[in-house]
Amino acid sequence: MDMKILIADDDPIFRELVCDIIKKEGYISVEACNGQQAIDIFFDSKDIDLLILDVMMPIYDGWEVLKEIREHSEVPVIMLTALGDEKHEVFGLKKGADDYISKPFSYEVFVARLNVLLRKIKKSRLDEMKIGRMRIKQETHRVSICDSEIELNRKEYSLLIYLIENRNRVLTREQILRNIWGYDFEGDIRTIDTHIKTLRAKLLSCGEYIKTVRGSGYMFEVDES
Repeated sequence: MDMKILIADDDPIFRELVCDIIKKEGYISVEACNGQQAIDIFFDSKDIDLLILDVMMPIYDGWEVLKEIREHSEVPVIMLTALGDEKHEVFGLKKGADDYISKPFSYEVFVARLNVLLRKIKKSRLDEMKIGRMRIKQETHRVSICDSEIELNRKEYSLLIYLIENRNRVLTREQILRNIWGYDFEGDIRTIDTHIKTLRAKLLSCGEYIKTVRGSGYMFEVDES
C-alpha cells in the first residue's frame, strides 16, 4: 500500500533530510517550499495521505496551511517547529494537528510517530472497502451505497464478501456453496440462485456487479472507469 507524504518546509537541507527518512521507510515523498505551494500540491494531487508542515514558512505559515486543509479534509498532519514550548504544542493540537514535533528531533522518535499515524490510515483503509458505488465497513459489516445503508443478513454479507474477494473470477455454484454454506450442507444447490437474486435486489443499482455466467456460475465485476 503506497503512502504519499507531503513535506512543506522552506529550509531545503532540512526538507531533504525529512524526505530521505520518509523514503527509507518505504513511503513516497512530495516537497513544498512554502505554504502556498503546500496548499496547491495538496488540492491538486488529491492523493496525499499525510502532511508534515513546518510552522515558519513564507507566504502562508504552517498554521494557515493547517486551517485551509482542515476546512476540507481530515488528512493526518504533523507540525514541525523550532517553537518547542508546551503552549505552542497545545495550540497546534487544538487547531487540528495530529502530532507536534519540535526541531531538532530524534530520528527514532520521528519515525515512530510517523509510523503510528500511517498505521492508523492503513487500518482504516483495510477496514473500509470501496468497490464501485459501494462502501463496506468490514469491522461492523455495514454496507452502504451512495451513503444509504443496505441491510444484509449474515449469509448475504458473507456471500457478498466472497464474491468481492474473488472479483473478475467465475465462481461455480459448488465453490460458493462450499465456501459459504460448508461441506456438510444438505440442501438444494439452487439455494445459491435464490440468495444471489435477493442480494442483487438489496444492492439496488450495484446488483449489476454480480454477473451470471451461463452454464458456469457467477462473477463479481465492476467497471472502475
